[in-house]
Amino acid sequence: MAAKKGKKGEKKVGMSAEEMEEVTEAFQLFDVDHKGMIDVKEIKAAFRALGFQVKKQEVRQMMIDIDKLESPTVQFDEFVEMVTPKMTARDTREEIMKVFSLFDDDNTGTITFKNLQRVARELGENLTDDELQEMVDEADRDGDNAINQDEFYRVMKKRGENPLDDLSSDED
Repeated sequence: MAAKKGKKGEKKVGMSAEEMEEVTEAFQLFDVDHKGMIDVKEIKAAFRALGFQVKKQEVRQMMIDIDKLESPTVQFDEFVEMVTPKMTARDTREEIMKVFSLFDDDNTGTITFKNLQRVARELGENLTDDELQEMVDEADRDGDNAINQDEFYRVMKKRGENPLDDLSSDED
């Protein structure tokens, strides 16, 4: 069965085609009569199928957000609207952690000065040791002279679309 698309267009903002396919499969798993809607009680299970644990109150708030509090069912496009924020947040974290692992080539769970120096060299960036150490110091919140996954995630989210644009700039 082909994936049904919302009225707003084929691809929802922030979700890839692969993510939309995953959402469609989760919805169809509970849309057993193929009418394009699932029961409110099944929403929580559909979220669980996508790897999210949601509480009843959270589902209730999502229903309020899409003006469906009084309705016993949600249609596919409404389900997509409900799940999109969680899917995009999950993807962002996963993608940033993939980048983290490229820096953490020695698999220590941290990015050290040495790791950063190697990446800068591989990318052809002419950064001094002082500049590289400043980058570590700026991201290092717990004072262990290394950047852990949470610190890396925080910096990457803070920097915006292309976080590497800001890292070699002399401007504040």
